Amino acid sequence: MLLNRLFRQPGRLLAALLLGGAALTAWAGATTSNARPSLAPTSPLVKPPAAASAPQQEDEHDDSANLSASARRIYDVGRPRLLQVRTLLRDQDSQASVGSGSLVGSNGLILTNYHVVSQVALEPQRYRLNFQTVDGVSGALQLVAFDVVHDLALVRMAQPPATVATRGTFDFRPQATPLAQGERIFSLGNPLDIGFEVIEGTYNGLVERSFLPQILFSGALNPGMSGGPVLDDRGRIVGVNVATRRDGQNISFLVPAEFAQALIARGADARPITGSVEAEMARQLLVHQQALTTRFTALPWRETKHAHYSVPVPQEDFMRCWGSSNPSESKGLSFERSDCQMDTAIFINESLRTGDIAVRHEVYDGSKLGALRFAQEAGMSFRNERMGRRTHDLTAPKCQEDFVENAGLPMRTVMCLRAYRHLPGLYDVAVLSQSVDAKTEGVQGRFDARGVSFQNALLLARHYLQGFAWKRSP
Repeated sequence: MLLNRLFRQPGRLLAALLLGGAALTAWAGATTSNARPSLAPTSPLVKPPAAASAPQQEDEHDDSANLSASARRIYDVGRPRLLQVRTLLRDQDSQASVGSGSLVGSNGLILTNYHVVSQVALEPQRYRLNFQTVDGVSGALQLVAFDVVHDLALVRMAQPPATVATRGTFDFRPQATPLAQGERIFSLGNPLDIGFEVIEGTYNGLVERSFLPQILFSGALNPGMSGGPVLDDRGRIVGVNVATRRDGQNISFLVPAEFAQALIARGADARPITGSVEAEMARQLLVHQQALTTRFTALPWRETKHAHYSVPVPQEDFMRCWGSSNPSESKGLSFERSDCQMDTAIFINESLRTGDIAVRHEVYDGSKLGALRFAQEAGMSFRNERMGRRTHDLTAPKCQEDFVENAGLPMRTVMCLRAYRHLPGLYDVAVLSQSVDAKTEGVQGRFDARGVSFQNALLLARHYLQGFAWKRSP
């Protein structure tokens, strides 16, 4: 194959990337980010502890005294339409995880998060779904549709109870009447599997610098509330519980209602999904990665202030960049570092997140080390990079190392590709580069994109490498 020949001939593939070169066919192989941990929110999916102990609980009536009259009214309105969504083992009633949901169709249609039902979606031979209402009615559920990018799913009662018609369904707030900053909204769900509750909080608009739209909610979502509805003061859905920040207080995130409405519009009458979901999941992810790649490569790199190097630092339109430095001591290597990452990634399963980009670089000053020791330190830094995350969902990485030059700057570069085993057409790509133009100074950079097509992996790698250059004296 052409690509195999390129990998046996160093320089051809990476040079082609810089030149916009070769026509390459599909290939399996790639990597993940080894940059500083993402600040992305964590998924509020509750699972049973290894050894359960009886929680210390207050009288449930004591909590209601702390709620506003509006919260009590909203809970009373939503109570008949609020459900717990449980993932059970296929052959017994032990639950593997729990979340929340809302009744949105008179035929027993329920809205929840994809991650709440992901085990059933991916392993239906091992798991099944069950619901339970606030008043104790329970039964089996069937998965009918999902939106993996926005973490939403539709499930339907297999045999809707006779009472389902009398419960009513949630309505959605019209998009023509958007919420105002600071408006009170109310999150419903079953946190930690200890009982249904309402959380009163504040709408704070959409999260800034986020590629996927998310509502910033000043309320304390907890595990088990995933998929529950968030209502305005008239009991209409404005969002869906999805995530919370472990490094903050009362910082939570909601999926905007418009994406839930779109999913309902295309999936309300769908038949239950009985086979593999992976082909549809891959299709949705390929659409997402195309939009992400197009938008990312259209943005110019930011200007860096280093005296000798131009370095690819992304715009912060939908990424956040964090800097750090290690000032030079009496002996040693000093450097400045920048980490730029997206705050959101797409949940596939407990071990796999995808659909995001990270860019990192370090500028080194080794003038106090001398040429030999600087070369040793720089080489060790390059070798210490891991070019693949440990997961059975991806193939082993295939990598190529070479020396390339762009805009007068010679660089040692490694590119790795890794294929998704069960999501056809998707890859992780990692590019690691280090300048080799000076004896006691240099720059090292890394680019990672997860869940992109093969052609977009090459396009992104070329775009990244073209961001390096030597700054010539005026």
